Amino acid sequence: MANPGSLPYLAVDRHNLPCTKTDPFMSLLFSANQFPLFQPKNTEDLKDPCPVFDGEIWHVFGSSGNVKQEKWSILHATAPDLYGPWTEHEPVSLAVEGSGVAAPGVIFEDGVFHMFVQTEFMKSGGRCEHAISRDGFSWEVQHPALIALPGTGEDGIYDPHPAIIDGKRYLVYSGMPPFAKVPQPDIYLAHSISDSWFGPWKRVGKILDHADVPHHNAREHPDYEWGIEGAQLLQLPDGRILLNATCFLPEGQRGNRQRVFFALADSTEGPYRSLGPVLDPGAAGENGHSTALITGEELTLFYQSRLCATNNLWRYGIATFNLAQLLLSQSAPHPVASAA
Repeated sequence: MANPGSLPYLAVDRHNLPCTKTDPFMSLLFSANQFPLFQPKNTEDLKDPCPVFDGEIWHVFGSSGNVKQEKWSILHATAPDLYGPWTEHEPVSLAVEGSGVAAPGVIFEDGVFHMFVQTEFMKSGGRCEHAISRDGFSWEVQHPALIALPGTGEDGIYDPHPAIIDGKRYLVYSGMPPFAKVPQPDIYLAHSISDSWFGPWKRVGKILDHADVPHHNAREHPDYEWGIEGAQLLQLPDGRILLNATCFLPEGQRGNRQRVFFALADSTEGPYRSLGPVLDPGAAGENGHSTALITGEELTLFYQSRLCATNNLWRYGIATFNLAQLLLSQSAPHPVASAA
């Protein structure tokens, strides 16, 4: 059999062997990889997927729009199975103001969807707004969960994602200091004082600085592209915390440097140890912002990617691997110091 890591993951059937990661970090063998998952009907690009199961059907919320114009709406699609078939619905309508309302992080608990969504992402300011829904279609906006802190490392905030760790409720998000040319976000954490999704939220601080991630472009890089974003926290069966996020490789041409990467820690606040990029496109292209789900002995990665074969349009994909590969990893080769 040919090395699956050398194959593009375009249109790989879920029952066939797709790609492996072949860099100096931890190697993960994916047992299935389906890409693209579906073709959108009314938009060019699909980004920032967040799949949610409500006990009966699957929902995926994300960003739909045009990456060249950076105009986005909130995608909503449903399916009887995570692999589809997916039915697109009207974009989610929220009474929220902002030039970058997108990238929703959604969780379903006790019969209620809780959506946390950014309002900006390419400039200072912004809020992490909170909205609730009983059916995933009609939403009521609540008080903002977080508001940017001018002149600090959270001068701009975006990409919020909810998580339950040891029964406590958290928001992980990207925060960026004031910038002149390109945003340089790091990963931040907040936890709910009331232990409910309605907050109030207390900032924990920075938990991952992108300058400490060895496979990420450094701030002083001559062709610096972007910082760390699209973070999610997930507790593994052994109690450790998996940080699933997006980096930008220091080498290669733009349009080929964005990657999903994993990091591990013993607690939500870190320190996190990078496992490196985990999903190889196998061809010219890149992947990023994803949501990881644990089902039995498998971890499923619902991700965004673009390849030449998709005309460089962003699409969704699903990759799975045996969770034992992470559980057997007692330590990672590259420790990442806590930046709190």
